[in-house]
Formats: sequence, C-alpha cells, structure tokens
Amino acid sequence: MSAWNIQFENLTLGYGKAVVLHDLNATLPAGKITVILGGSGGGKSTILRHIAGLQKPLSGMLLIDGQNLFELDGAGFRRLRRRMGVLFQDGALLGALTLAENVALPLSQHLRLSRKLLHDAALRVLGMVGLENYPSYYPNQLSGGMRKRAGLARAIIAEPRLLLCDEPTSGLDPITAARMDELLLSLHRQFPEMTLIVVSHDLASLEKIADYALVLKDGAAIFAGPAADLLKSRDEYLRQFLTRDPGKISSGLRKPPNPEVQAALDRWLNS
Repeated sequence: MSAWNIQFENLTLGYGKAVVLHDLNATLPAGKITVILGGSGGGKSTILRHIAGLQKPLSGMLLIDGQNLFELDGAGFRRLRRRMGVLFQDGALLGALTLAENVALPLSQHLRLSRKLLHDAALRVLGMVGLENYPSYYPNQLSGGMRKRAGLARAIIAEPRLLLCDEPTSGLDPITAARMDELLLSLHRQFPEMTLIVVSHDLASLEKIADYALVLKDGAAIFAGPAADLLKSRDEYLRQFLTRDPGKISSGLRKPPNPEVQAALDRWLNS
C-alpha cells in the first residue's frame, strides 16, 4: 500500500470573494511529516479545511494521491475522505460520551459492530496513546493534554492514510508538548505509509518532527521544502520567524486618557 502525497497546483483558497491564499504550488511528500507554519490568520487552518474536503478552492487544483479531490464523483469523494483522520486543535470530544465512546465514533457511526468489538477497538488505540486506563472517563475529567491524545486516538482508529493535525501542541506545557511530538513520531514509525500534515506555531516541534515544511506569509507560500533547508535559511523574514525576533516595536504605545474619563475613573476607584 503506497503512501499519498498532496499536490497544490496554482491553488487559490478563500471564502466567497475573500482570498486567503493565492497561487500555491507545492507537493507535500508521501509518507512524511509536513509542518505548515505562518503567522496567525495566515491560512494554515484554511489549507487543512480544503485538504479535508470541507471547502472548495476558488481556483487551481488540490490533488491527493494524484486525484483531484473536487473533481471526484460522490462515491469517490467519500472513499477518499474515509481514509483521512483529523486531530482537532481542542480534541473536539463530545462531553456526553466516555473516552472509549468518543474514540470509537468513526467505527460506531459507519460500521455494524457489537459494543464489545467497538470497546476493544477503542482500548487498542487508547493504549497506543497512553490512555488505556481511562476508557470510562468523560472529557471534563481529563487534562488538556489527555484530551488531545484522546482526539489523536479517535483520528487513527480507522488507520487513515492521511492524518491532519491542527496545532497538536498548542496550550500544552513544554513537557506535555514534547510528549505529543514523541507520540506523533511513534505513530509515524508504526504507520510508515501514513502522510501527516501538521499545522503548528511550535518551533521546537518543527525541529523535532518535520521532514518537510511549508511557510505562509501575506497570502502566499514563501518556503516549501525540506525542514532541514528551512532551518539553514538565511532569508531575513524566515530567520526572524524562526528565532522569534520581534523586530522594531513602536515606542508610542502609551497615550494619555481623556481627562473626563480619567477623572471619572479616579472618582470610582477612590469612592
């Protein structure tokens, strides 16, 4: 079973008349981990939405394993999407379901299996993410890192060919974030035919897990290539981004308040 690559050919993405990204040309390599980087609001999650088939491009082509996703007939489109898994930024677990029930959802919604088989399948992948002791817990009884791991278990229970991860380490402390990185690497070793696309702001994750990198700026891709080449780049903006250099900051941030507002505030604070 061969891995899937993802090709962008003159791809323009947006919503209605609002263009978010224009003329993207890149190939995210099959069986590798690609990390998509860029400023907030730069279109990273927009790319994931389009790869997942939730939004149609404004123009250009998005090919998965050589197939134009949005030119497939209904049956072909559904078959392709069945082989995708998604790890949402906040885990996106359903509060009324136990962890095992949440993880088994992709199977329980589409397959006619007994409750025991569904539970056993959930326990298998919960064990893969270190949560085998928590199947009966509810999402509000878990930490943020545990919910993300549970979301990852749900994303891989159907053994997808393509795994989309939206900010898997956001909101996590450094140790938990490092464990998530190790977990993604471990899963990739277990499923070498799986292609991973990871949206992230975490530069430590980039260095740890990325084979390939796509960097977005001002509605375009300014870098697409091996992560090792990105880390060696001498491009001014890329160096600033990778070293978290804030650049020049205006010194005129403090402005005096309106005297009437200040007087009213003083009266209230001192009353």
